Amino acid sequence: MKGVTREEFQIGKGVSRRDFIRGALTGGALVMSGGLLLGGCERRKPLAATFIGRVERYDADIASVIIAGLRELGVATHEIMGKRILLKPNLVEPHAGAGHINTHPLVIRGAAEAFLRLGADKVLVAEGPGHCRDSLLVLEESGVGEVLHEDKIPFIDLNYVSGYTLANAGKFTDLATLTFPETLRQVDWIVSMPKMKTHHWAGVTLSMKNLFGVMPGSFYGWPKNLLHFKGIDKSILDIAATLRPHFAIVDGIVGMEGDGPIMGTPRHAGVLVMGRNLPAVDATCARVMGIDPKKVGYLEAASQRLGPISESAIIQRGENVRSVRTDFTLLDYIPAHKGLRIS
Repeated sequence: MKGVTREEFQIGKGVSRRDFIRGALTGGALVMSGGLLLGGCERRKPLAATFIGRVERYDADIASVIIAGLRELGVATHEIMGKRILLKPNLVEPHAGAGHINTHPLVIRGAAEAFLRLGADKVLVAEGPGHCRDSLLVLEESGVGEVLHEDKIPFIDLNYVSGYTLANAGKFTDLATLTFPETLRQVDWIVSMPKMKTHHWAGVTLSMKNLFGVMPGSFYGWPKNLLHFKGIDKSILDIAATLRPHFAIVDGIVGMEGDGPIMGTPRHAGVLVMGRNLPAVDATCARVMGIDPKKVGYLEAASQRLGPISESAIIQRGENVRSVRTDFTLLDYIPAHKGLRIS
């Protein structure tokens, strides 16, 4: 399915694309290296950068915050210019009026606008809901469908797209291969866009766990039963290691605390968190939530192979974690929540 082009996207409010990009990119881009020598006698440690943008309301200028984050993270214009961008939100349940369950439609709109203003050729939204087989119902009830219709951005239901198979690069489960929707290799960027939430089985669900939604239900079942059977934590790691998404933008403006990912309650944190390295992004989100990422099983395992989670190995851009920390409620009767709080 063909995505909306930057020429078709309406920026609005009398601001030209040229003027917007000129203002957003003032000061140049920061280029991040893959590693840095930390002190004369310390070994080389992998580094990653994350960006926290303070956004109190969904009617804010989200596109500008995302552009600022891309700039601060060293994403050069040529990396986006002319590229095909796939936005993968978290659209898990069709609950009208329950905005803390799904990625907010205005965050999706803001991301699409940001990438198109920076020269992306096409943007599309894709998801394979894990609980509801009727994706049109999820789009309608979440409000995402209305935004996509207004902005002429297509949606692809990943549950029913033909697949391609890759060797399991993670090898945390005993699955020899993983099957992904063909759509994923027809784009240049895969952007994970989860909601910031606690989780009944995994502790937290953020940009890595959000990748469950790219796995086709027609192959893995509902709610991706085969992956649950093989172990949620191990499957999260296998998918992330094999797919290697390009970027993450986490909707933490209003997240979910308590019995997530569906039955919890809203929690306002007022942030967007983003970065290239998903374990680092999720570790930063966990700290914003008052959770120690080293106590989340799959994040600790990811730190050994997929990316850093220690504060000393994450270069923080934008807001300071401590200035936006909002302790999400953890429930004593949920085993996965026990002991997660930052000491």
